[in-house]
Amino acid sequence: MSETSIMPGPSAAGVDLSGRSALVTGAASGIGRACAGRLAQAGAAVTVLDLDGDVARRVAGEIGGEALQADLSDYEVLNGLEVDADIIVNNAGLQHVAPIEEFPPEQFSLILRIMLEAPFRIVQKALPGMYEKGWGRIVNISSVHGLRASPYKSAYVSAKHGLEGLSKTIALEGGPKGVTSNCINPAYVKTPLVEKQIADQARTHGIPEDEVIEKIMLTEPVIKRLIEPEEVAEMAVFLCSKEASFVNGSSIVMDGGWTAR
Repeated sequence: MSETSIMPGPSAAGVDLSGRSALVTGAASGIGRACAGRLAQAGAAVTVLDLDGDVARRVAGEIGGEALQADLSDYEVLNGLEVDADIIVNNAGLQHVAPIEEFPPEQFSLILRIMLEAPFRIVQKALPGMYEKGWGRIVNISSVHGLRASPYKSAYVSAKHGLEGLSKTIALEGGPKGVTSNCINPAYVKTPLVEKQIADQARTHGIPEDEVIEKIMLTEPVIKRLIEPEEVAEMAVFLCSKEASFVNGSSIVMDGGWTAR
């Protein structure tokens, strides 16, 4: 499905989220964009949060939602956010590929701020309202790298492992109050983030870009393809359904068999 066509076709889940509100971070492209579209299709009022305000506004216009431009690495911005959504999809992220001895410390800190601290602060703001309603859904877009490590990705792997722990803690605290928290753990998804990684991996490993997918990204999964963002979005919406109300503190693996080895 193209990046401009974000509304998927009929869903097997048939989830109805009418009357619910959702906040999706990093929602201008990739998995976040797909999640925003799918949640809107299910009837939720969606806020599209992204660093790129122009694209966020365009996506919001396409799905009938609202746009919010925000830099999640900025503590003042995070402190000023008002979050009262019923559904939080923590998706915003970035990648940097380098050996540990060459990894810029400021880049390490930036990745952890956006991918671990920002989800904590956003959820912290959302939980009181969720508790008051007795219903809430936290969907954390983790990764197979939340369960397995890879060379040259120290910050990303650390952030995703931390997000796994945060999600489980939220699940334990929120479950008795009607709030579930789960991670989705995909392998490589066909997104702008992965497209950028192809160039980074090619440079780091000293191989042509056209060999990166085959020789690096698809070596572990037994299903030899990249995941479509819409597949992840469908799982995210399912976790918001009444059928998934007992799924809590889980890591839903979508890795083509990577972690089965």
